[in-house]
Amino acid sequence: MPPNHVDRRLAVAPMMDWTDRHCRYFLRQFSPAALLYTEMVVARAVIRGDRDRLLAFDPMEQPLALQLGGSDPDELALAARMGEDRGYREINLNVGCPSDRVQGGQFGACLMACPELVADCVAAMRDAVRLPVTVKTRIGIDDQEDEGFLEAFVKPVAEAGCGTFIIHARKAILKGLSPKQNREIPPLNYQRACWLKARFPDLEVILNGGLTGVEDVLPYCSRLDGFMIGRAAYHDPWVLSALHQSLVDPDFARPDAVAIVARMAEYAASRLAEGVPLRSITRHMLGMMNGRPGARAWRRVLSESAAQPGANVNLLQRALRTVEFASH
Repeated sequence: MPPNHVDRRLAVAPMMDWTDRHCRYFLRQFSPAALLYTEMVVARAVIRGDRDRLLAFDPMEQPLALQLGGSDPDELALAARMGEDRGYREINLNVGCPSDRVQGGQFGACLMACPELVADCVAAMRDAVRLPVTVKTRIGIDDQEDEGFLEAFVKPVAEAGCGTFIIHARKAILKGLSPKQNREIPPLNYQRACWLKARFPDLEVILNGGLTGVEDVLPYCSRLDGFMIGRAAYHDPWVLSALHQSLVDPDFARPDAVAIVARMAEYAASRLAEGVPLRSITRHMLGMMNGRPGARAWRRVLSESAAQPGANVNLLQRALRTVEFASH
């Protein structure tokens, strides 16, 4: 394999305000190989802001990709170089977020209307780093959602050096819908991603959008190169383990919940010593016991007690005991 090869058969989506470093550390416990993505980081903020905070991660999170937002080729190139210096495995450009705030910065999904600018951004980043530069995008925007529009976007961006497209298989409505509504109202069209792969067979096409588990991805395994899952994995991280077993390693054994809690307690102790509030970590763990007896008690202990003054890592063991007690 090439030295910079990245396995994208299974990935966890970049999600604003969700996939921070504590979330990624937790999700890594459920799949040793899933490619994790940062939440979108604005290139200008990386250059001018607190890059130590914005780019920090634990080595346990690897393999890890940095998603950037922006539309200035020079800024993106500089931020990409900073990401490479920090040890990220991939630089991803966000061309899919439809929020008003992102559009106000002239990046995200609105860039689908500017394929030549996106191509310039990709070319600048490719010149700046040795890492793969990828693009996460939608299948269209507003009333521009046919195959011709998608092809007209992908072709120049691919020619600029992007070999991997992560396709959120919904169009984005740029005005009138919230980001949440844009994840739910425009209909999914997985066949459009399959069409793109058939049209550009040399490209790597990763499917994203509405995927909830193994049953959703299996029909497309022979037609696409990988799958990116988002909120379903956040709310039930065991989905990641099932997908890892199905897509990556059939001999993979489901992790032990008690061992995961022990590792998270050790991790939390280190972060608390740095001044990180316990709730910043435990909020990502609320879905861990979904479907088990005692799940409600687990969530209640973590959500109500983690924010209390003096909360420490012993809270995790206390929450675990409520599950074990309810299971007997």
